[in-house]
Amino acid sequence: MNVVYTPAELLADRLRKAATADPELFAVTEHDCSRIATLRKSGKAARLDQLLANGAWTDAALTMLAMELPGWTLRRLVHEDDEWICSLSQQPNLPSNLDDTVDFNHSVLPVAILGALTEARARASACLPRAQSVPEVMARPVHVACCDNFA
Repeated sequence: MNVVYTPAELLADRLRKAATADPELFAVTEHDCSRIATLRKSGKAARLDQLLANGAWTDAALTMLAMELPGWTLRRLVHEDDEWICSLSQQPNLPSNLDDTVDFNHSVLPVAILGALTEARARASACLPRAQSVPEVMARPVHVACCDNFA
């Protein structure tokens, strides 16, 4: 039986297996980010490029998150048992027990942020409405007259 994985699942698996953050990991993650590509074409990704060039992986991951998913916020970033837990939320003002967060765990902080970004993108794209065709409607005649006898 052949199992087919989505690009988001393959990227999430690659992030889980990553030992460290590096330029290649950021490039692969950015390749999956359509909004960052658009911002890059318009020249609005200079800060991200500078952070990546300087090896500021955590700041670069947070910048990618802000650029790609402006409707999501970092809700929780905790280091427990030698692992970083990154939680993203679309409703940060809700109590945490009511909020539907995206969580990703990893031993490397920037990779945990990139993983949460990838999971949130997958969830956001799954929630987008599918394109549907509009049913065709016949044009009405210009003059309509009621011919019923109501007597």
